[in-house]
Amino acid sequence: MMTPELPRELQIEVTGACNLRCRMCLVRYREPLDRRRASIDFERFKALVGALPELEKVTLQGLGEPLMAPELFAMLEYGAARGLRMGFNTNATLLTRATAERLVDVQLDWLHVSLDGATAATYESIREGSRFDKVERNVRGLVEVMRARGAVRPRLSIVFVAMRRNLAELPDVVRLAAAWGIPTLRVQNLSHSFSDTDPAGDYQEIREFAEAEALWQSPSAAADGVLDDARALAAALGVQLRLPVLDGEAAPPPGQPGCDWPWRSAYVRQDGRVQPCCMLMGADRAILGDLAAAPFPVIWRGAGYEAFRAALVTDKPPDVCRGCSMYRGVF
Repeated sequence: MMTPELPRELQIEVTGACNLRCRMCLVRYREPLDRRRASIDFERFKALVGALPELEKVTLQGLGEPLMAPELFAMLEYGAARGLRMGFNTNATLLTRATAERLVDVQLDWLHVSLDGATAATYESIREGSRFDKVERNVRGLVEVMRARGAVRPRLSIVFVAMRRNLAELPDVVRLAAAWGIPTLRVQNLSHSFSDTDPAGDYQEIREFAEAEALWQSPSAAADGVLDDARALAAALGVQLRLPVLDGEAAPPPGQPGCDWPWRSAYVRQDGRVQPCCMLMGADRAILGDLAAAPFPVIWRGAGYEAFRAALVTDKPPDVCRGCSMYRGVF
């Protein structure tokens, strides 16, 4: 396949710092990062975006909590002036009323709120350091701001990471979405199995967590039943519901990639290193370039990217892709 045109969409990790230690996130298993030293510089952001004249969409999201990025609103204002569609995921713990008002003012296109349980006990045991009541208050506050202003942006969703420990609460999360005024609930599996890593190496803990909690490890009729209940309830309450496949292993057509991400987008870490996507996690995995050494268009057209794309159209994809939920069709 030929080298694609420069991407029209991009994902940028605006910060690697986070105020929580979520059990399914690599942040939990690494040393905490300082929010100033581990956030992308506004000048680098402008240079990156400026190098992509056809850019239309930017996801300001990585392993950290975007609302901790010191220059987040400068980036949002710059993107709005360029007419870019921009949004991100948030744990909502920092989503104060004043922040909600600023997000509406800057015309953020979408905002996804992470909520992995319908009870404080379940949610707080997964997203360590958070408080369920605070998240509820903040989300309701954003909805109130939007209603008071007649705003239709940002488009709001709840994102629920489905695991063995929380799946039973999914129908109640549907009820919460309806009660809080959130129109969409997006349910996803864990993003990666980390099966390509050394079982006793640096990724041991998160690999073991995925083995214990991933629904794809042993799909069951009980899990299917919970999804069916959630689907019926969402239809009754008017909540748009996106559900994952629990046991798929999608095989790409011959000669076609199992994933199209490296042809349409890229993931730029807060330190300037470029990776094919955000699904793989880890600063040492599939590094295709560094903005400190070359501008993004050179990296996009470089030998590293070309080799990665070439491997994806074979039956022997890069090892890091084999454990990816998106590549395997179970995300």
